[in-house]
Amino acid sequence: MGKIAFIFPGQGAQKAGMGKDFYEKYDTAKKVFDSASEWLDLDMKALCFEENDKLDLTEYTQAALVTTCLAMEKVTEEMGLHPDVTAGLSLGEYCAIEAAGGMDLKDAITTVRKRGILMEQAVPAGQGSMAAVMGMETEKIEEVIADIPDVSIANYNCPGQIVITGLAQAVSEASEKLKEAGGRRVIPLNVSGPFHSAMLKEAGKELGKVLENVTLHPLQIPYVTNVTAEYVEDSAETKAFLEEQIASSVRWQQSVENMISQGVDTFVEIGPGRTLAGFMRKINRNVKVYNIQTVEDAEKVCQEIG
Repeated sequence: MGKIAFIFPGQGAQKAGMGKDFYEKYDTAKKVFDSASEWLDLDMKALCFEENDKLDLTEYTQAALVTTCLAMEKVTEEMGLHPDVTAGLSLGEYCAIEAAGGMDLKDAITTVRKRGILMEQAVPAGQGSMAAVMGMETEKIEEVIADIPDVSIANYNCPGQIVITGLAQAVSEASEKLKEAGGRRVIPLNVSGPFHSAMLKEAGKELGKVLENVTLHPLQIPYVTNVTAEYVEDSAETKAFLEEQIASSVRWQQSVENMISQGVDTFVEIGPGRTLAGFMRKINRNVKVYNIQTVEDAEKVCQEIG
């Protein structure tokens, strides 16, 4: 058997009820949620398990999703399944770092809470936007937007799905030009800001100040950073990557391709939704992809590959 990667979704995967069965059945998960509530002075059970208006607000989403994914991850490891490498899409990178041993659970959760607030406040509402470009070659997209100021690629998700970001007017102009150039569909995204654009560089600097107070630990296994799509073996690099990551492109497709080239043939997506599993089908159909959203999923996956 080849190597196993644990992969973690980013913002947008959240949904009411996520992680509830883990909380109810495993003390390990209960401790994660209860500790997060105490550290953040938030009711994480209400935020994650019940229908509410806060879960989709960036300042709450990020802490809720990281708490949930790491609660699930700790139970999965308790069941006997361990990764050789980790990676996460944007926000999910914090889960990847913690699961790789590079950051304490408390620091991961409290840092993303501050990250969410910084990203929410970075750009006044309505000034920035994002759009998903479907069915178009990456090189063609880069060529079309090269002459449009204030727009760039936010996410290299998978073949046929690229996300652009920037000033709202620039994204709108780019969207029209991409359609004219043959883009099958360009879908505006329901987000609160132009994430992973140069407009968030100041938020990155502020996050850098937050990260100064975070203690990093030697990595037990490598993780892959979104910024370069390369393996990180030394946690001394982590803070600079996390500061840069807020405003730089998420190289998810390249990250997955790199892991496959390093011998990973089994990917386990841990968290709500099946976003990453969907990307995987378009990146490489020859690898095995599992998804853990529920306790039942975790039990099945651990039985099959543990």
